Amino acid sequence: MTPAPAPAEPPATTADPSPDLSTRTAATAPTAGSAVAVEAPGPPDHAEQHADERTGGDAGPRSPEHAELPHDRFLDRERSWLAFNQRVLELAEDESTPLLERARFLSIFASNLDEFFMVRVAGLKRRIATGVATRAASGRRPRDVLETIWTSSRALMERQAECFERTVSPALAAEGIHLLRWPDLTEQEQTRLFSFFRKRIFPVLTPLAVDPAHPFPYISGLSLNLAVVVRNPATGHKHFARVKVPPLLARFLEASAQRYVPVEDVIAAHLEELFPGMEVLDHHIFRVTRNEDLEVEEDDAENLLQALEKELLRRRFGPPVRLEVERSIDREVLDLLIRELKITEEEVFALAGPLDLTGLDDIASLDRPELKFPKFIAGTHRDLAEVESATAPDIFGAVRERDVLLHHPYDSFSTSVQLFVEQAAADPDVLAIKQTLYRTSGDSPIVDALIDAAESGKQVLVLVEIKARFDEHANIKWARKLEQAGCHVVYGLVGLKTHSKLCLVVRQEGDHLRRYAHIGTGNYHPKTARMYEDIGLLTADPDVGADLSDLFNRLSGYSRRDNYRRLLVAPRSLRDGLISRIRREVVNHREGRPAAVRIKVNSIVDERVIDALYRASQAGVPVDIWVRGICALRPGVPGLSENIRVRSILGRFLEHSRVYAFGSGGDTEVWLGSPDLMHRNLDRRIEVLVKVADPAHRHTLNRLLATGTSDSTASWHLGPDGSWTRHAVDEDGAPLRDMQETLIEARRKRRGSGN
Repeated sequence: MTPAPAPAEPPATTADPSPDLSTRTAATAPTAGSAVAVEAPGPPDHAEQHADERTGGDAGPRSPEHAELPHDRFLDRERSWLAFNQRVLELAEDESTPLLERARFLSIFASNLDEFFMVRVAGLKRRIATGVATRAASGRRPRDVLETIWTSSRALMERQAECFERTVSPALAAEGIHLLRWPDLTEQEQTRLFSFFRKRIFPVLTPLAVDPAHPFPYISGLSLNLAVVVRNPATGHKHFARVKVPPLLARFLEASAQRYVPVEDVIAAHLEELFPGMEVLDHHIFRVTRNEDLEVEEDDAENLLQALEKELLRRRFGPPVRLEVERSIDREVLDLLIRELKITEEEVFALAGPLDLTGLDDIASLDRPELKFPKFIAGTHRDLAEVESATAPDIFGAVRERDVLLHHPYDSFSTSVQLFVEQAAADPDVLAIKQTLYRTSGDSPIVDALIDAAESGKQVLVLVEIKARFDEHANIKWARKLEQAGCHVVYGLVGLKTHSKLCLVVRQEGDHLRRYAHIGTGNYHPKTARMYEDIGLLTADPDVGADLSDLFNRLSGYSRRDNYRRLLVAPRSLRDGLISRIRREVVNHREGRPAAVRIKVNSIVDERVIDALYRASQAGVPVDIWVRGICALRPGVPGLSENIRVRSILGRFLEHSRVYAFGSGGDTEVWLGSPDLMHRNLDRRIEVLVKVADPAHRHTLNRLLATGTSDSTASWHLGPDGSWTRHAVDEDGAPLRDMQETLIEARRKRRGSGN
């Protein structure tokens, strides 16, 4: 499959023979696989919460198409997220995954879980504590959800530790990459690390005593710490002290060539240096996760930038939500930590060491290409450069000829989107650039290009979303840098995050102005563009240009326009626009016209959209959903969703694009853009979908969706009970098609043929 093929050039290797939206009439039964139970349907114990209040349904007597839907029709979103992270863990456990990539997936799993506790668990605990927590749409009580999270996440963390200790670490050792503990080092290696400790570690360590004169110290979130027990030989009294592992040190220190040891082992081996004259009796490693979600009352903040900076300082002191310890910890020390941190036993996770496997990402980055996915370097999209050369393509000339559909990372970001902004900044005929920035890299060429444009006298408007979670510090930094360069920097609308991915360029061409635009599904982030799968559209279509001009005026001023020509925009028109199109498919099906719905998103939670999909399924419309993460919809339930299939694909690239396709009576309608089907996207963010006009591009995206949801493509299938089953081989044991590798191979063949 290629991102923008000519109609006469279908890539037969990447999709089923009949990729049109109308080909599937009902969900097929799943093939055999290894099912992992996540959730069984629960009783309708939340009947007191009227369904209409949650879903926006109609009150009063119901026609068949508006009959009451089952109360237990929604899966729990927190369980669904944990199931997503379990799929990440399964890639680490899979022996067919390249070895260093298995280590990387262990790191990703750990990082994902950290964020889950910092945000989702912390938010749930806060709502319970303040008495504002209500039953989830799944009907589960908040306390039950929390207890399930503790139980399920504990089991997953134990699986992660076992995978590292019993399979990945020994396999790395067999390849000459040794992850050792201090006693396993040679005497020469220990001597070398002692010298490193004295020069590089000891000067920055600060042991903190705990006694009547020294209160229990603040433990920063996600830091590694040593709980040290020492004894005064003069008095015989025992004392407790805490030593924080400096966060800027490498997680694993190299003792000799490709032989590594956790940094806390090196510190622990030299504790006598920190407590001279005292007897070091014991030490234990622990790690605390804190609530790090932000709360900024924008209505009360005269300056959002300053308010957010203050809130970032407060974030460091959020209450703890998880305590990780090594299993060998002394009970007396553990009781002290529980008491002083004010957490419960349920929030303690005792694991086999080492803790904090996010550091495995450094190991996965070692220069051992034979232990990684084969290297892939994206090339320039063929519509931007018919023949690869050292000359940069003329972006404006190419886009004047035709819309360009980009598919990253298979198409190079640097020679498409990045070059679009850079050429706009350097072009003397460009009068203005308007851009949204949600996340970008620390050394962003996009930001540099916008600064160059402003300094050369162009009008530059940049909407910086400084509330992008965990990127707030970086975005504040770039916002100030852009302001200092003369860019007009705005922070969006009060109460709404601007999550849309938009760039508009206004260019003088002869005696008239032409507008060029980019609308995408991914952030303007050159580094993640090599790892995230995203789709974008470059266009000079006048309707799109006019729509974006209107939208940017709304974001920077007081415009209240809600009707657009080729856009659906949240929070005003996006949900209703999607639901109306789903309902239109029901009409098409009843009248005998081609009807189908295919959706590719990161998450689907919104109850109103899910209910519309249920009713489409009940009417006989086939629905395919390709989701990476959370899915609150139950597929395959007789009488409710037997015509709905849900698939998930995880691999070397993070599936990140969002595409919505409708059969539309044979004239397929396809939309792409930034929104997932979650409340925050549809109600509390500026999100944008653009209608794809080019028939070849619609064909390309339909083939992509058909391939991703095909039973011949390796994926996970969601069952009606919430269980995900991995399907990686066919009935004969042969590997199913790997979606991402197929796309990579298609690019290589095209480049090799000179096409």
